[in-house]
Amino acid sequence: MAERSLLRVENLTTQFEIPSKSFFKPPMTLTAVNNVSFDLREGRTLGIVGESGCGKSTLGRSILRLLKSQKGRILWQGRNLLDLSDEEMRAARRDMQIIFQDPIASLDPRMTVGDIIAEPLTVFEPKLTKAERVARVQEIMGAVGLVPEMINRYPHEFSGGQAQRIGIARAVVTRPKLIICDEPVSALDVSIQGQVITLLRKLRKEFGLTLIFISHDLSVVRLISDDVLVLYLGKVVEAGDCATVFDSPAHPYTQALFSAAPVPDPKLARNRQRIRLQGDPPSPLNPPPGCVFSPRCWKATDICRTEMPPTEQVRPEQTAACYHMDR
Repeated sequence: MAERSLLRVENLTTQFEIPSKSFFKPPMTLTAVNNVSFDLREGRTLGIVGESGCGKSTLGRSILRLLKSQKGRILWQGRNLLDLSDEEMRAARRDMQIIFQDPIASLDPRMTVGDIIAEPLTVFEPKLTKAERVARVQEIMGAVGLVPEMINRYPHEFSGGQAQRIGIARAVVTRPKLIICDEPVSALDVSIQGQVITLLRKLRKEFGLTLIFISHDLSVVRLISDDVLVLYLGKVVEAGDCATVFDSPAHPYTQALFSAAPVPDPKLARNRQRIRLQGDPPSPLNPPPGCVFSPRCWKATDICRTEMPPTEQVRPEQTAACYHMDR
């Protein structure tokens, strides 16, 4: 049976106005997400990767309308989220939740753990009695590996890994369909990262979740994701099945990005080819014409510097936007 499309993003663009330092000059426009499109099937995990500042987190928050997008469509079960009123969007968020990067900063220090986890229930299920809310909170605490007796403690009494489990519990307590994981393990120790990843995989199977997993840690993305999206300067340069893209990257930027990932085996690390890019990424305030990667690309030719390459199919489950991609 074919998997149903849960979320389809079409030509999404998110921009910010940067005030000019001069009174006589108009504000500048920073395009953080540039014409991004993808399709996420129900029950799958989409990994979004790219170097810092490429627009990963902005894309995730734009999907939830935590940031305003200027163009495109976000089709959630056939409905365009950008057309919904604030009240309609608030109701839709019951099925869409987010796990934030900083586990401690995302929790209100004045609220107990029980109140933090129960807050979505008070918003989306106001008819529940206090006893029913407490029972749901204790149930979900057990599901994420927290002792229910901790329900009256405050966030400062927990470690970083425990605090992230609280954030995960808050996200899944309403039984959502989609969770956006915004670098949920980047602030944690490696051993704790493994525990959190194992927990997310367990919850995905247990609750039938669909995940968008944003990270710069390629090994974590490969472990948890079914599909992957590679961003550079706000644009999708490559996308497809995770195993296919990691084993046979087609776009030069993807090849360079993957070659920079550390390898635990010293012998393999010494013998593999490392692609070293020259220069820094261009400013999103003044992106280059043509392919945005062309100033750093060793394959770039004149057409790359003047015309934006179209997205083409490389393999059955892989697409890339490059005139000189490896097929």
